[in-house]
Amino acid sequence: MRGREPPVTCDNCGRKVPRNKAVTEDKVINLSTDANEGNVRFITRRKVYYCISCAKHRGIFEKKKAAAARFAERNATRGY
Repeated sequence: MRGREPPVTCDNCGRKVPRNKAVTEDKVINLSTDANEGNVRFITRRKVYYCISCAKHRGIFEKKKAAAARFAERNATRGY
């Protein structure tokens, strides 16, 4: 299907958005328990989709802008 993206569901409000318009964020979930047998750790990554309005409300654009600036600064000091 050329020109059409499958819809994804916003994890905040439930709105259906085309995948190319949705804002993605990688969410890391850390769970750890101190069991009698030792320390049990569970780490998983999940891709979360947000519609534009929810991403603006949550401030995800500002987080991505700051991360891109840090990445550019780090690469500038290394000479890349």
